Amino acid sequence: MSAARIIVGLSGGVDSSVAALRLRDEGKSIAGLFMQNWADDGSGECRAEDDRRDAVAVAGRLGIPIHFRDFSSEYWDGVFRHFLDEYAAGRTPNPDVLCNREVKFKHFLDAARDLGAEQIATGHYARIDQRDGCWRLLRAIDGDKDQSYFLHQLGQAQLAATRFPLGEMHKPDVRRMAADAKLPTAAKKDSTGICFIGERDFRTFLSQYLPMQAGEIRTPDGVVLGEHQGVFFHTLGQRGGLQLGGVRGRDAAPWYVVGKDVARNILYVEQGHDSPWLQSNRLRSETVHWISGETHPKSFQCLAQTRYRQPAEACTVIPRDDGSVDVQFARPQRAVTPGQSLVLYDGDECLGGAVIAATDAPLEPTFPE
Repeated sequence: MSAARIIVGLSGGVDSSVAALRLRDEGKSIAGLFMQNWADDGSGECRAEDDRRDAVAVAGRLGIPIHFRDFSSEYWDGVFRHFLDEYAAGRTPNPDVLCNREVKFKHFLDAARDLGAEQIATGHYARIDQRDGCWRLLRAIDGDKDQSYFLHQLGQAQLAATRFPLGEMHKPDVRRMAADAKLPTAAKKDSTGICFIGERDFRTFLSQYLPMQAGEIRTPDGVVLGEHQGVFFHTLGQRGGLQLGGVRGRDAAPWYVVGKDVARNILYVEQGHDSPWLQSNRLRSETVHWISGETHPKSFQCLAQTRYRQPAEACTVIPRDDGSVDVQFARPQRAVTPGQSLVLYDGDECLGGAVIAATDAPLEPTFPE
C-alpha cells in the first residue's frame, strides 16, 4: 500500500474532520494523524483521550488510515516552558502561536514526511496562495473564524507544504457538511481557551507552577485598594478576578488592570473600560518574522492586530537595524500587552509579526528611544 500524499491533522474536532472530508472527496490520497500535545496531569481536565476516540471514529467514517504521535515532550520544551517564563516575567504570552510554529508546523510536518507524505493539512481557517514565486498567507473568507493571526510565524517552506481546506468556507457550512456526511464530530462543541488548561480556573492552574506572592493593588496615583496573589496572574485590560468590592469615594463601576510593576510586585487598577491609563500610541517589537523571508528596510504603512479578533488598525511600521520594528498607530490602542503578538497585514495578506516588547502606555516602563 502506497503512502498517503497528504497527512491531515485530525484533532477530534469538526474543523479537522471536514478538512479531511473535503480532501477525500477531491480524490486526494490522505491519511489522518492525531497529535497528543499535553500529557494528562491528573486534573481530569485533559480531553486528549476523548479527542483521540473522536479522531479514530472520523477516520473510520471516512475510510482513511490514521496514525498517532505523542508530541507532549516537544510541547513542554518548545511551548510550555516559554509560557511559564513569560508569565514569571510579568508578560502575557500567546501559546497558540508557539504551538503552531514549534509543534503543528514543525514536528507534525516532520512526522508526515517520515510517513512518506508530501504535504500536511489542518482545519485552520486561513488561505494560502502563490504570487511571483512567493507563498502568501491570507485571511480566511470567514472573517469571524480567521486564524491567520495565530499562523503568522509560518515561513515559505511550511506554506509550500501545507493545505488549509476550510479557508474558503464559513463555519455554518462546515457544520452542515459534517452533518450531511454523518461525521461523529458534526455537533461537537468547539474547543476554547488554552488547550492544556481546559475548563479549570486559570489562576489555580498557573499556581501549580509559579509561586504565589502577595502584593498591593493600587490606583495609578498610589492609593492602596487591596491585595493580589501575584502580578503574573493578571493581564492588561483584565476586569475579573480582582476581588475589589466597593471603594469609598469612588463610583460603583468595574475596575480594570492598567499596569504591572513586576519588580515591586504592584498591580495597578483603574475604573473605566477605556481608561487613558490603558491607551498607547506606539510599541516596539522583538525580532520580526517576515513570511516572505525578505526584510522591509524602509518605513511603510499597513494594518496591524495586537490581539486576536481585534479589528485591524492602521499604522506606520519603522524597521530597526536589529530586526525589530517600532509601530506608530493612527489612533490610540487599548491594552496593548507585552508578550502578545503584533501581526501585520496588507489587506488580506499576512506579512508576518513579532512579540510585543514594550509600549508607550502611561504605566509601562519608559518606551525605548
